Amino acid sequence: MIDDPKGLADEFLKEWFAPEPYVTAHTSGSTGEPKEIKLLKSDMLKSAEATCRFFNIDSGSNMLLPLSPSYIAGKMMIVRAIVSGARLHVEPPSSHPMASDYGTLDLVPIVPAQLAGILSNRLSGNIKNLLIGGAPLSSAEESLIAESGIKAWASYGMTETCSHVALRDITSRSDIYDMLPGITASTDDRGCLIINAPEFSFRQLVTNDIAKVISPSRFRWIGRHDNVIISGGIKLHPELIERQLAGLINEPFYIIGRHSERWGQEAVLYIEATSVDTDRLMPEIRKRLDRYSVPKEIIAVTRFDRTDSGKIKRRIL
Repeated sequence: MIDDPKGLADEFLKEWFAPEPYVTAHTSGSTGEPKEIKLLKSDMLKSAEATCRFFNIDSGSNMLLPLSPSYIAGKMMIVRAIVSGARLHVEPPSSHPMASDYGTLDLVPIVPAQLAGILSNRLSGNIKNLLIGGAPLSSAEESLIAESGIKAWASYGMTETCSHVALRDITSRSDIYDMLPGITASTDDRGCLIINAPEFSFRQLVTNDIAKVISPSRFRWIGRHDNVIISGGIKLHPELIERQLAGLINEPFYIIGRHSERWGQEAVLYIEATSVDTDRLMPEIRKRLDRYSVPKEIIAVTRFDRTDSGKIKRRIL
């Protein structure tokens, strides 16, 4: 049952029950221009079934959709409700989800921009599973989640895989992703993650995410292959460096490579701020990083470009 008093899901439901075998969706645009893709409804059903098995969602379950049905995360929550027979409450997207008391909620998906609103909501104790995707969480945000006691999961996936294919338990402070039922992980010769999904139409998807595969069902995410910096012959992984600097820099930030006459490439630190006290910050950075990983420059940027889900668009230097 879909409880949608404002008719927010009407357009998607019309497309879902149309005779075409696919649904039109758009990629996030975090690594390039957003592009339109057609997702097979059969793949979306398999993805929904796998998620429902993982979270034990059935006809007696109660779920909330505080995201737009225009995006893949919203579309898939509707499909999960259709597949399982669970009740799905649909509300307009906002920075303060759970505008009403829906009782115990078995699954609630959000993006990081909605996290503060959820944690400050007196009804957040009603959430059995909080599913967070769309953009990475900061170390500080993950600590707040763990301290809140809410069972929360970070998702790994993309539009092409019909939302997530793996989940990480944030509450237990784990850094390991568990694959959904029927999907396994391996890596290619670059060390990039391969998603093996024999029941899906794409069968296998080679990503640009560097990963350490622990077993066919578990992996640790390292960072994007596109972002690797080769400085003086040494590979630097920006996302690893960022995790080492977590807690030291309060504002949003990221590491990126730029051309260097001496090293080929060198690391640069961008911080979302009007100004930065470099003399104070750089000595603290050197305490945390090895000498190869220390950024050669710190640059303040008033505002970062972001996708609709809040993911930072890294500058191309």
